[in-house]
Amino acid sequence: MGMEAKPKVVILCGGMGTRLREETEAKPKPLVEVGGHPILWHIMKLYAHAGFTDFVLCLGYKGQLIREHFEENNREGWNIIFADTGEKTNTGGRIKRAEKFIDCENFMATYGDGLSTVDLNALYDYHLRHGKVATITCVHPYSKYGEVALAKDGAVQNFVEKPVLKDYINGGFHVYKRGFLAYLGEDDVLEHKPFARLVQEKQMMGFRHEGFWHSMDTWRDKEDLNAMWNCGTPAWKIWKD
Repeated sequence: MGMEAKPKVVILCGGMGTRLREETEAKPKPLVEVGGHPILWHIMKLYAHAGFTDFVLCLGYKGQLIREHFEENNREGWNIIFADTGEKTNTGGRIKRAEKFIDCENFMATYGDGLSTVDLNALYDYHLRHGKVATITCVHPYSKYGEVALAKDGAVQNFVEKPVLKDYINGGFHVYKRGFLAYLGEDDVLEHKPFARLVQEKQMMGFRHEGFWHSMDTWRDKEDLNAMWNCGTPAWKIWKD
């Protein structure tokens, strides 16, 4: 870990979660529960376990419920800033609209719906060492479908249920220099023009994570994460109660 103080963690909490409509008609997606706690709480526990306890929550759809939840249930004593960033604002715009709360030279950022065992201190150290504007964590997703291996004659040789794919995707868990805020417009999609500009300017680096990663995009994802929790040894629970 470098000598700089631990930075703030900006979490995007404003999306509507339309593919989880059964849950998100009544609550924002980050409050959908895994093991009796909002998935947002799990994400914050991961950061807090690594020593990052200053959070900026970018609120949008039903954001007041997130504010109320943590005002009533912050037993961990985290420092939480609630930034109202608009109900329909895009991801980059949410970070831009929270700019006044981001007062550190570098800051962490992630989505409010993904869990991982990524080493957050190693990620931050990597970012400080390479000196570029941005670092994203690159992960291998699980296939949404099982794979079938076929012989040349069409004989089925093997079934693999939801294998891990070889290619990398953006897994969240980003780090940015504060100067990145100048790349953002009030309603930019983070992953479109701002990322394209970073790539063009060779100012984005990828931190490879080969371990556990799982997002909660669909009802099936929610069920899978709850099943992992209920088995008693969920991969991402690296903290002690």
